[in-house]
Amino acid sequence: MKFIKKFFRDTKAATAIEYGLIAALIAVAGIAAMGAVGNSVTNTFNKVDKGLKQS
Repeated sequence: MKFIKKFFRDTKAATAIEYGLIAALIAVAGIAAMGAVGNSVTNTFNKVDKGLKQS
């Protein structure tokens, strides 16, 4: 019984999990942002390529 009470009072593991979740959220946001930027850059290069081919 003492182990269970001690386990629920220990907050170190909860803090580590919270930091892990924050890091995962930041990673997902970064991946989404990089994907959007990548698509925008691809579109820009495609427009330039079409413009050069028409010249």
